[in-house]
Amino acid sequence: MSSHLDPSRDLTTIAALNLVQVITTVHNRTRNCYKEIAELLQSKLYKWEGDAHNFNKDGPFIEIVTSPNNPDGLIRKPVVNSPNGRLIYDLAYYWPHYTPITHQADYDIMLFTISKCTGHAGSRIGWAIVKDKEVAAKMTKFMEVTTIGVSRESQLRAAKLLGIICDDCQAFSTNTKSQNFFDYSKRLLTERWDKLHEVVKRSETFSLSKFPKDYCLFSDRFYETRPAFAWLKSNNKVKDCASLLRGHKILTRSGNRFGADATYVRVSMLGREEEFNLFLERLSTIKIGICNGNGIAHIN
Repeated sequence: MSSHLDPSRDLTTIAALNLVQVITTVHNRTRNCYKEIAELLQSKLYKWEGDAHNFNKDGPFIEIVTSPNNPDGLIRKPVVNSPNGRLIYDLAYYWPHYTPITHQADYDIMLFTISKCTGHAGSRIGWAIVKDKEVAAKMTKFMEVTTIGVSRESQLRAAKLLGIICDDCQAFSTNTKSQNFFDYSKRLLTERWDKLHEVVKRSETFSLSKFPKDYCLFSDRFYETRPAFAWLKSNNKVKDCASLLRGHKILTRSGNRFGADATYVRVSMLGREEEFNLFLERLSTIKIGICNGNGIAHIN
């Protein structure tokens, strides 16, 4: 979806008349990040307005669309339909080892990161594809001022990694017996998700969301979304799922941090193999008996 705004009037110009509202959906990890940034800078150009589903104000706005969404892995679309808005697509997880690539991403502003593609989070490298040259120039200037220049070493590492992945995919097209990076990663994630589903299936305490199969244009076949995180829900006997799991030496992020209630937690599916197997082992031992008011007593 293209920008709603008249390209001849950028947000900086419009903001001279009205504060630009910044919104996104709930159940979103980046919701808290964007909120913190918007409030920390105390800009006179924009302010954080919160949940896009509750947004009904006039004037210019920016809607941040995270798709696939973190933490639940769902494909998201813009919520607000207004001629006054500009859309920013956070596509950090739009890679074929996480979700079927159902369409070509072709938006005005798209954000990506090497950390979610290959796992090299420590390099701190992301990039944007921006159609408007003036907007791109302002983004570049902002990065220069706030970072004093992005690490050359990190840039070289990210470029090398992406180059290897591209070469790998091209070689795969001529050798169908090998696996490219994305197919290999998707196979590992599928194995982990299958193991987690088996543990949850035997449990009376937890449940997981189900994802439909879709056709992937990149892989040329149907398969299910296998997100980088599991959005795990406890039953109604448990009021604080994160505390319950912490008691069994399983560290997660509470649903409260994503705008959901405390019966949800986000669990990483990307740790080392021995860590993931230990997580499954500990999760499989949790049985809920008669609970007290906190929902976490009398646990075997």
